Amino acid sequence: SPPRTWFVVVTLSVMREIVHIQGGQCGNQIGMEFWKQLCLEHGIDHSGMLEEFATQGTDRKDVFFYQADDDHYVPRALLLDLEPRVLQNLNSELPKLFNPENVFISKDGGGAGNNWAVGYESAEKVAEEIMEMVDREADGSDSLEGFVLTHSIAGGTGSGMGSYLLERLNDHFPKKLIQTYSVFPNQAEHSDVVVQPYNSILTLKRLTLNADCVVVLDNTALNRIAVERLHVDAPTNAQINSLVSTVMAASTSTLRFPGYMNNDLIGLVSSLIPTPRLHFLMTGYTPLSLADGHDGAVRKTSVMDVMRRLLQTKNIMVSCSTRKGCYISIL
Repeated sequence: SPPRTWFVVVTLSVMREIVHIQGGQCGNQIGMEFWKQLCLEHGIDHSGMLEEFATQGTDRKDVFFYQADDDHYVPRALLLDLEPRVLQNLNSELPKLFNPENVFISKDGGGAGNNWAVGYESAEKVAEEIMEMVDREADGSDSLEGFVLTHSIAGGTGSGMGSYLLERLNDHFPKKLIQTYSVFPNQAEHSDVVVQPYNSILTLKRLTLNADCVVVLDNTALNRIAVERLHVDAPTNAQINSLVSTVMAASTSTLRFPGYMNNDLIGLVSSLIPTPRLHFLMTGYTPLSLADGHDGAVRKTSVMDVMRRLLQTKNIMVSCSTRKGCYISIL
């Protein structure tokens, strides 16, 4: 009989790391809640040590954390701001979690004064220092997949410095994905910041040209959800940020826990974005609850009920009606 040839197919699971960058007051406050949520889900305490019950887990901690020599888990995060107040508060709440070399505070310490141009120019002056931090994190990854940026588009640091970072990252890492969680300003109230529309327009141009995926989070919608759905009369910034961090953790859960679908960021992005410029995404989340226990009741539900609620306008975190038009993609 003729000789037979056998082929063996071996599938290797490659860990795809993501570097998280948080800029400005809004970006760092959301980032702090996000890292608290990730630590909770992976069984890591606020000093970076693994809890005893989580030692046998099959979760992929290495996507957002790396392990130091002393078994201490360190987030793959860069914390950037032009004023020290928020980052000092973060260091008091999570004192031993972050790598101090990855925290950047401007020497002037005066902030950007809610001015996009000041934030952009300040980032340009310290570009080498910031990109050195980015390169260090990228070099420490086995198979870097991309970057996640959290920021606001209406202020000065998040918009100006965020815009400059998007341009540099796109130029420096052309084949890596860039995803942003961008907080849009409140439409219902008149802001004290006169130049808020200009900051937003200038940042939107960079988000359109340099980001691969933008998750739009709207302050108006977030406040409405907290008041109407969670019955919080006067939602605090911490409660609003908790909502955002829950969405961020949920949208990255398939990257961090083993499963059959969307095990990497490109799998998520490619199934949602049909053409490069159509990359602004809306998010819906249900059942809604806050970390402090608001509206955390257990209720009977079904798949149809969950889908119906997800597509309701009042559960979408953007002030945009879903009754007109059509969905291009849903994930």
